[in-house]
Amino acid sequence: MNEDLQQRIAEALRNPQNMGEMPDADAVGTVGDSECGEMLRMWVKFKEQAGKKVIDRATFQSFGCETAIAVASLATEMVRGKTSEEALALKTEELAGELGPLPPMKIHCAQLVEGALRSALESPDKQPPAAILDEAKGDSAPSLFDQFSKPKSGKAHIRFLD
Repeated sequence: MNEDLQQRIAEALRNPQNMGEMPDADAVGTVGDSECGEMLRMWVKFKEQAGKKVIDRATFQSFGCETAIAVASLATEMVRGKTSEEALALKTEELAGELGPLPPMKIHCAQLVEGALRSALESPDKQPPAAILDEAKGDSAPSLFDQFSKPKSGKAHIRFLD
């Protein structure tokens, strides 16, 4: 990765925008795999503007590299004021915004952000999944960290490294 890109990423990380959960979100999307170590969840809140439903606010939570966090921060700003269709039309490389073109080894970071955005915006009813908040019980669902750290099968998975 070139030094100029590293500086732009560092700048985005100094003051990340829109990090954290959004309890009153209209849509939630999660992508990634705890086994590979990268997960990203994005929350989206809509509002009516000029007779259209547009994105009022988007937030994210990430377990990933600095580039994924920087791209998510920029993307949540970029989608503000756009309709779902306009946000979904953004290409992976556009989501990186002012970071500019990402090297091949970092393109997956923008793809992770795009996947979370698509997961949130392409859901049929655009409602948060019931797992996010179980209103009947009044309990919060597992956080992204809980999902990340909990083995999928309920059993510990040990992987020996060479």
